[in-house]
Amino acid sequence: MESSFSSPSPSSSGRFKLLDRLELQQFQDKYVIKSVDYPNRGFSIGRRDGNIEPFTDETISGTPSKTSTIYGVAGTIRLIAGTYILVITSRKEAGDFLGFPVFRITSMEFLPCNEALRFSTSQEKRDEAYFLNLLKTVVSTPGLYYSYETDITLNLQRRYKLSPGWMAKPIWKQADPRFVWNKNLLEELIECKLDEFIIPLMQGSFGAAQLSLKDTTATITLVSRRCTRRLGTRMWRRGANLEGDTANFIETEQLFELEGFKCSLLQHGDEGKLSSAYAAEMQKLPNVRYVSFDFHHICGNSNFGNLQILYDQISEEFQNQGYFIIDAEGEVLGEQKGIIRSNCIDCLDRTNVTQSYLAQKSLTAQMQRIGVLASNECISMFSEDYGKFRTLWAEQGDEISLEYAGTYALKGDLVRYGRQTLGGIIKDGMSALSRYYLNNFQDGVRQDALDLISGRYSMNRNGPSPFQLNGFESVSYLPVASALVVGGLTLTSFTLHQAGRNAPHYVSTVLWAGVTAGVMAFVKANGRQFCSRPRLCGLL
Repeated sequence: MESSFSSPSPSSSGRFKLLDRLELQQFQDKYVIKSVDYPNRGFSIGRRDGNIEPFTDETISGTPSKTSTIYGVAGTIRLIAGTYILVITSRKEAGDFLGFPVFRITSMEFLPCNEALRFSTSQEKRDEAYFLNLLKTVVSTPGLYYSYETDITLNLQRRYKLSPGWMAKPIWKQADPRFVWNKNLLEELIECKLDEFIIPLMQGSFGAAQLSLKDTTATITLVSRRCTRRLGTRMWRRGANLEGDTANFIETEQLFELEGFKCSLLQHGDEGKLSSAYAAEMQKLPNVRYVSFDFHHICGNSNFGNLQILYDQISEEFQNQGYFIIDAEGEVLGEQKGIIRSNCIDCLDRTNVTQSYLAQKSLTAQMQRIGVLASNECISMFSEDYGKFRTLWAEQGDEISLEYAGTYALKGDLVRYGRQTLGGIIKDGMSALSRYYLNNFQDGVRQDALDLISGRYSMNRNGPSPFQLNGFESVSYLPVASALVVGGLTLTSFTLHQAGRNAPHYVSTVLWAGVTAGVMAFVKANGRQFCSRPRLCGLL
């Protein structure tokens, strides 16, 4: 069967290129996905069993009930009673990465191949319904990027160290598996050798801006790549697992391109342990220097410039580690020899603020080396371009925060304006309240969706249901408890107000106050049970 698939071929330039315009045809018994530009290249998926079949002349028989345009197949997933295909239904161009177009996914859809569901037991049907609810969460995943013409998971320095023919390989083989969001979903497509259709998706952030410095045009690109090894939400994925993988590990690369020169600065942002334990572990590692910096105490809410105090402590190491730079002929002029790793023990937002400050220092050094700035000049002296630089980093912080915490980043004003504004304080307050609600009452479902899509949870069709809980169901009881508390407080206030006019109202006041206090005590004693907790996997 495998030999019948269309064999992929590199483009005329020697690069591998994915098929970018696809037609989805829906028949009663199957889905047919084929290239618009090369109609003989495609495959079908059975709607009953989800089996992938090669594209032959007999594949299409009859008239499809529906035909639509899609922009890629992100993979397949098998649940209890069927297979589901994830397709990209809309996209938006986000910019260029080293000259290749990069797209951001704006909508996706799961196509069901689950006709066998009608033969399932009632418990299997209930479980499948919950899994389908998780898939609805998956299709709204923010910050997914890809390119049809190049891999975007590798940083510039790593790309230049690979063999000359690596770009002729299928893009999924070029990619760094740590940063392929849909790695688990691609397994069946890889097994069927559908290389031209296999799109590695990167979750994170991508942004680019054009700078005009002294009548020269330059491009600055910011790419943040979110690692999938310990993927999760702010509430339920923290610290490290037993393999050393940390939650919310982000690799951020700042690219600067001018007149053929290319410069790259790489930083790592992940959430570490508490300061004392983390510092003790760092002392055991060779060639590592750990610097503790109390951001909240030194910078407060408005003194962004006080990060210079931190920079003064690490400036020698930071300058010595350098950055990656190549000239217009592709000759390597310098390599980055070290890494600044920012670990904030309780807040990803301050990590972004710190990294943007260090990126500004590196960008100035790069511009001075290329010659676009004099030795006594810096990027902050050019207000329009500096504003674009700050906006890039602020938007990157917002996007990463949405993926991890569910809200925009706090302290975004420090990155955008160098100080905190009244509007920013109000926005931070609203985001903090939203985070509290999401963390406690929605992140359990989001975590289950991430564990399912990443393959961390292994589907066991013969095992017990993961959704049969021993305790009470928090989703059902939380609204009741909330209504009792609010209603009790309201009636207590009302009867207390009436008590002065009618003595029997005192009894009602005491009664409702007792009910309210009892419900509040019950909720407090069973607080963990009322939270939205993950059901599929443990915390490690």
